[in-house]
Amino acid sequence: MQHIPWNGDMAEFPEPLRRYLRPGHVFDSSSSAEATVYYSDIGQGCYIKKARHGALRNEAAMTRYFHDKGLAAAVLHYGQDHDSNDWLATACLPGDDCTASLYVREPERLSAVLGRRLRMLHEQDPTGCPVSNRTKDYLATVKRNHAQGCADRSFFTQVYGNADTESIYRLVRQHGDELRHDTLLHGDYCLPNVILDDWRFSGFVDLDCAGVGDRHVDVYWALWTLWFNLHTDAYGDRLLDAYGRDLIDMETLRLVAACEVFG
Repeated sequence: MQHIPWNGDMAEFPEPLRRYLRPGHVFDSSSSAEATVYYSDIGQGCYIKKARHGALRNEAAMTRYFHDKGLAAAVLHYGQDHDSNDWLATACLPGDDCTASLYVREPERLSAVLGRRLRMLHEQDPTGCPVSNRTKDYLATVKRNHAQGCADRSFFTQVYGNADTESIYRLVRQHGDELRHDTLLHGDYCLPNVILDDWRFSGFVDLDCAGVGDRHVDVYWALWTLWFNLHTDAYGDRLLDAYGRDLIDMETLRLVAACEVFG
């Protein structure tokens, strides 16, 4: 993650967050137009996100839930400023995300670790999860984006070959209700969102899409991130073997790929 020195006015931050800030110790780590992310290296360090009102509510709740299970960093603050912007501060996890050179230079080992960590997550008891039916929200987003003409066919065609948008959506319409909501998901299970400390699992970050849903959503993104970040599809089988092929239905994985076209 980039850390660009930030020299703005500390008064821009809500008062409860200023305890984590000092001039010369704040950096802009933003990577998306949807949120501004700051990093402070005071003490053990922390990340501070700013987004539109309500945009960080689920992430705050799910990060607390994952933290209680020993799977994520502590939430230091969640609230709104006078302009109703959301602010979320989380402690830093030790280590680096899985795009670090230490990990990507050993792709077979990394793929196996990614598969085993995902299996571990999916074996967690989801009782009390703040987002008890992520699948319902997931399919609602798919339906809305299709209606608005928002689609990226590559999420399907990259694996399953050429198909037009409507034939892909037909698969969703015919089989979308087969997706389950019985497994604790990360929701965006990609290399940048898994933190390792010298190959030891440290925790998960960016949990805004987490909740109880269908395990194949995480499996899809795990395979996708290996292709995207390692620039090859050579390690997908290694991940599936480590995760456990007995838990994966290839037709459901194809259905998730169709959904992600409109995700």
